[in-house]
Amino acid sequence: MSTLTFQGAVKEVTGSRYLIEVDGDGSPKKLLLECGLHQGGSDADEANAKPFGRLAQELDAVVLSHGHLDHAGLLPKLVREGFSGPIHCTRGTRDLLEIMLQDAAFIMAKDVEWENKWRKRNDKPLVEPLYELEDVARTLALCESHPYGQPVELPGGVRLVFRDAGHILGSAIVELTIPSGGQQKRLVFSGDLGNPGSVLMKDPEKLYEADLVLMESTYGDRDHRPLDETLEEFARVLEEAHEAGGNVLIPAFAVGRTQEILYHLSVLYHEGRLRQQMVFLDSPMAIKVTELYHRARKALDAEDLKVLNIAASGDTSQYLPILRMTRTVEESMAINRIHGGAIIIAGAGMCTGGRIIHHFRYNLEKPNTRLVIVGFQAAGTLGRQIVDGAERVRVLGHDLAVKAKVHTIGGFSAHAGQTDMIGWAGAFRNAPRFYLVHGEPETQEAFQAALAESGIEAEIPSYGDRIEL
Repeated sequence: MSTLTFQGAVKEVTGSRYLIEVDGDGSPKKLLLECGLHQGGSDADEANAKPFGRLAQELDAVVLSHGHLDHAGLLPKLVREGFSGPIHCTRGTRDLLEIMLQDAAFIMAKDVEWENKWRKRNDKPLVEPLYELEDVARTLALCESHPYGQPVELPGGVRLVFRDAGHILGSAIVELTIPSGGQQKRLVFSGDLGNPGSVLMKDPEKLYEADLVLMESTYGDRDHRPLDETLEEFARVLEEAHEAGGNVLIPAFAVGRTQEILYHLSVLYHEGRLRQQMVFLDSPMAIKVTELYHRARKALDAEDLKVLNIAASGDTSQYLPILRMTRTVEESMAINRIHGGAIIIAGAGMCTGGRIIHHFRYNLEKPNTRLVIVGFQAAGTLGRQIVDGAERVRVLGHDLAVKAKVHTIGGFSAHAGQTDMIGWAGAFRNAPRFYLVHGEPETQEAFQAALAESGIEAEIPSYGDRIEL
């Protein structure tokens, strides 16, 4: 029998990894579904540092659902430790990986440089980064991209088909047909399912046939607010910030969320409802991704783009004329001289680093600042501390009082909410086995109960669990 072993994103949101051992066509094969980075806290660092061991040499192929680091961020480490097989993904994912993995390697190099300065002073052994830029280059060379809907033959007689997940550019639902015990078993991994209410992305495809479904459950305990309500709240916060005379800080994930926020700002601008005269995109990676989205706009939702094209008379440069992309450190630092009237979009989305931290240093202690949280904040992150009501936080060696007004606007999520997820799960015929991944334990239990009410039984696996297909 072929088997699946849960090696990550079980009872947690990040670190996606599932090992498939195939008993087909005479010789056993090993496929890795996802190779994600763990994010948030010292436990995550420890998990990321753990060697792959023999697995790196034994794997025959890797399959990726999409380019977010919690799904693909450890790929260069796998390659560094000896993997040299194909990495299967969509074209959009391949293009995003080039941006995201290079950025991750660059940040790691900086972090290790600082860490080793301290270690030298204290006679401690030096540390190495998880991977370097040359590992990223070798990883990208192994990527083989495929369009949605095209069957791909993998080792062991496995057939792969990607379906549109509607989450970010290139995101996919992974459908694998796997020989097992003389039969063909169909494994479907949801990847991250998109929010049908979101702009720019198409709705997630529904599938109907599966024997086993791995399903993400990030927002399995709740629904998002309707988009029109969300947009009204967003516009109101921006108006309040204008009246208060402060800046608006938006910690934004470079991929997907940033482009969605820019879209909505563009619409508000053309409706005459955006009072601010300066919008800064202050993230080198988010700038690159935004430019990629622009080049790949044929893959985006045509109806959403039509709204902007009509408003801007077909001139893409007029989508948001007040947008300034600050690529250099000097340009970023200059923003700190602006004491009001600016919207500053900067990474990291969970406030774990990046330029948003520097803007916190200059804005978080001002009561007229508005901090708008538009994305999921994982446990252990600075963003989560602030959302949970921390009155003081430690930022760049400074103890800062959180005097800014904090707004959490969940309707912008690029993830499906509970009702949409149940609808997606309910499309499958013949009651496949469901296993819930990518969720915090309480959320997963709530989603498990909600699925049960709809007649769908689901299990919550633990790390290391091994099941037969």
